[in-house]
Amino acid sequence: MKKLLFVLIAIVVISCNQKEKKNQYSENLTQTLDSVLSNTFKENEPGGSLLVKKDGKIVFLKNYGVEDLKTGKKITEHTVFNTGSISKTFVSNAILILQERGLLSVEDSIYKYFKDFDNKEIAQKVKIKHLLSHTSGLPDLRDVRNNYEFFLTAKDTANFEPIKRADSLNFQPGEKFQYSNPSYNGLALIVEQVSKQKWQDFIKENIFEPSGMKTSTITDGPHPEQGVAHAYYKDENDKYQEADYGEIPTFAASGNGGIWSTVLELAKYEEALLNNVFLSKELTQKSREIYHPKTWKDSIAPNVGYSWFIGQKGVFRKSLPQELGVNMFSHTGSQGGFKAFYISIPEKNIFIAGLFNKYKSNLSEIIEKSVITLKENNWLDQK
Repeated sequence: MKKLLFVLIAIVVISCNQKEKKNQYSENLTQTLDSVLSNTFKENEPGGSLLVKKDGKIVFLKNYGVEDLKTGKKITEHTVFNTGSISKTFVSNAILILQERGLLSVEDSIYKYFKDFDNKEIAQKVKIKHLLSHTSGLPDLRDVRNNYEFFLTAKDTANFEPIKRADSLNFQPGEKFQYSNPSYNGLALIVEQVSKQKWQDFIKENIFEPSGMKTSTITDGPHPEQGVAHAYYKDENDKYQEADYGEIPTFAASGNGGIWSTVLELAKYEEALLNNVFLSKELTQKSREIYHPKTWKDSIAPNVGYSWFIGQKGVFRKSLPQELGVNMFSHTGSQGGFKAFYISIPEKNIFIAGLFNKYKSNLSEIIEKSVITLKENNWLDQK
């Protein structure tokens, strides 16, 4: 009896110690991140939201600044921001949903969908998987500087059209990485062709709805005009100017950056991905594997799957002093004055999302502090 009592007491003590450690980790995380964000964003200026989840529970969630300088409305965790290039992951998943249904294949050449390339041979060489992984070699021929007004409202079709005029590739498909926004305008148009509906509607019905993303939306011309944050930058006179639809060229090209969401709904999106709500486990894993073809010739090793950046080199702009020892899947976003980042570490049940409406948001520092603080407080060591 005494032995049993001793064991029970020991279990209680260990449990209390573990709880105290977790509470201390959470306090350290809160203090570090709040310090960085409070120094970056002022109360009545553009700001943002930052969310950190561990084991399905929110361990950090704070909001800073205002979503609209005219109204002074405060940013909350329900504020809808443009997510920039995080949008590419949604378009990529839409393509994979269509593949799962047998309606297309990532091995299809894009000539199947775009017969009007000036150089037919180019279109026949490039496959959907090359667009997904930024390895197509297609040059970006958009002359935005000399057609500024046109590109203020140009949508996906108009942004992909110049690519069809290419007479040569920058490199052969699958040889190198070259980040490409127009590739995702093209992918969005393929979703439209195959699904026989607007690609925005396809994503709403097949990703947003099953994931429970009730307030998320997608750029379609000037939409959304209400119920979302506005983005800003400071001009040479140190005054804030709006920097979103109508002010920034290519903003209307939504296939590469048109998803609007909240930090809470991005967390729902990641949860749906991990639970295979709208896409099979097999294809989700495939999208998060590094695409490394045998034809690779770049001196830099690849670190991209189908839209996702994989490993710590994919999210940190500079080398970290230490290896984190975990695999992570990420994407950042920059569209007009909006900045964003999304990091998932499934093996540790960690998710981090940041959405901001200030052009200079110290994004790199926020990302680094978020992950390094987790590492320093043993969150990356916990199962």
